[in-house]
Amino acid sequence: MSEQLGIKAKKLENFSEWFSEVCQKAGLVDLRYNVQGFVVHKPWAMRVIKKIYELLEKELEAKGHEPVLFPVVIPEENLEKEKEHVEGFKPEVFWITQAGDNPLEKKLALRPTSETAFYQMYSLWIRSWRDLPLKLYQSVAVYRYESTTKPFLRGREFLWIESHDAFETHEEALKQTREDMEVCKKVVWEKLGVPFLFFRRPKWDKFAGALDTYAADTIMPDGKVNQISSTHDLGQNFAKAFNIKFLSREGKKEYVWQTCFGPGVWRIMAALISVHGDDKGLILPFEVAPIQVILIPIIFSDEDVEKIKEKCDYVEKLLKEKGIRCKTDWREETPGWKFNDWELKGVPLRIEIGPREAMEGYVTITRRDTGERVQVKDDKLIEEIEKLGEDILKNLKKRAKKFFEERIVEVSTKEFLIKVIKEGKVAKINFCGREECAMEIKEATNGGKVRGVVVDSKEKPTGKCAWCGREAKEVVYVAKAY
Repeated sequence: MSEQLGIKAKKLENFSEWFSEVCQKAGLVDLRYNVQGFVVHKPWAMRVIKKIYELLEKELEAKGHEPVLFPVVIPEENLEKEKEHVEGFKPEVFWITQAGDNPLEKKLALRPTSETAFYQMYSLWIRSWRDLPLKLYQSVAVYRYESTTKPFLRGREFLWIESHDAFETHEEALKQTREDMEVCKKVVWEKLGVPFLFFRRPKWDKFAGALDTYAADTIMPDGKVNQISSTHDLGQNFAKAFNIKFLSREGKKEYVWQTCFGPGVWRIMAALISVHGDDKGLILPFEVAPIQVILIPIIFSDEDVEKIKEKCDYVEKLLKEKGIRCKTDWREETPGWKFNDWELKGVPLRIEIGPREAMEGYVTITRRDTGERVQVKDDKLIEEIEKLGEDILKNLKKRAKKFFEERIVEVSTKEFLIKVIKEGKVAKINFCGREECAMEIKEATNGGKVRGVVVDSKEKPTGKCAWCGREAKEVVYVAKAY
C-alpha cells in the first residue's frame, strides 16, 4: 500500500491524531491556507456536506420553512440591541472597520449568528397576525474568533443552517422547538446513523438572549461530546429589543414569540467522520456518499481488457440509470492500492470485475463497513445494492448506538465522577441544580460540564446530589466538550 494512504493513528488510542490524518488523507480539507481557523474544503468533503444540506433543507421546507439569504455583514447597532446577546457574542466578533484606505462610519460585524440581522427586517415585515407564522432559514457560513481550531469541530469560519421563526403565541413557539428536534432526529439519526441526546441546557449555559436552549450532543471516540444542533426558545426578548409587533386577532398590538434553530452542518460532518470511521478511514452511509459504488477492474493480461471494460461499462450504465452514484476506477494503480484508496474515502460498496465476472454474468461486491464479500448475478444487482445500502445504515446505527450507550456511566460519588470524566466517558448523575456545583465539577474534572437534563426524560433523581450531597432535583449528564 502506498504510504500516503495509510492511517497510522488508531481511532480509539489517539483520536485527535486519527481525525487529523483522516481529514487530510481522505481528501476532506487542506489546512495550508495561511489564516488560522479558515480551511479549504476539498471536493470529497463538499460533496458529503452538500448531501447533508439537502437532507436538512428538505425537512425544513417540508415543515413550512422558506429559504432566504441575508447579508454577511451586521451593523454594530443591530448587535447592541439585545444586551444579553451582544455580551455573549461580542468577544468572538470579527469587525470590518475600513474599506480600502477609508475608515467606515459604522463598524460592521461578520455574522457570528444572524438573529440581529433577521429581526431588524422582521420588525418591517410583520404587521398583522396574518403575517404569522413566519418561518425562514438560510444555509451559510458564520464567523467567530475561536482561540483553538480543528476542522469541522471548531473553526473561525464554519458551515451551518439557521432558521428564525416568529409566532402569535408562546405555545406555538414551544411546539416549533419540538419540531426542530424532530428534524434533527430524522436527518442525523435516521439518515446518517449518528446517535445523540437532546438536552435542556442549564440556565447558566443557554444561548445568549434565549429563555431556554435545547441542544443535541453526540459522543466522540475520545469521550468528549460534540454539540451538533440546538434550538432556542427566544420568548419575546428579541421582539422587544427590535420592536417586532403584530396586530392580534383581537385588534391589540402584541410582541411576537420567537425561536431559532441551528443544525451545525460542520459539526454533523465531524460526527459522521468520527462515529462511523475506523482505522482504515471513513465509512460513509449510503445516503450521503459522493460515490456509493466504486467499480474496480481486475486485469491480469491485455487479453482481459476489452471484455472487462465492456462489463464495467454495462454495470456502470445499469447503476446510473437507477440513480446510484458510481464510477469505474481506471487509474494506473494496482487493484490493492485502489481498494485502500476507496476504503480511506469511505465508499460503501466496491464491485470487483475480473475475467470470470466478465464472462459468467456476475460481480463480486465488498462492503466497506464489514468487509464481507458476496457474488451477485447481474440480473439481481440493483436489488442487492439497494438492500446492502439499507443494511449498511442499519449496521452503522447498531454499532454507533452500542458505543454511545457504553460511554455513559451512572455515577453517585465525587471521586467516581472525576475518574469517569478522566477516562473519557460521560457521567450521569443526580444533581442539585446549583450553578455553584456545576462550576466546581468543571474545575475538578478539568473541563467537565453539566450538559443538562434529557428532553422528555422519565429519569427521576433518587437520593442526594452526587457532588455536594444536597437533595437532588434532577438527573443530568456531565462531559467534556468540543
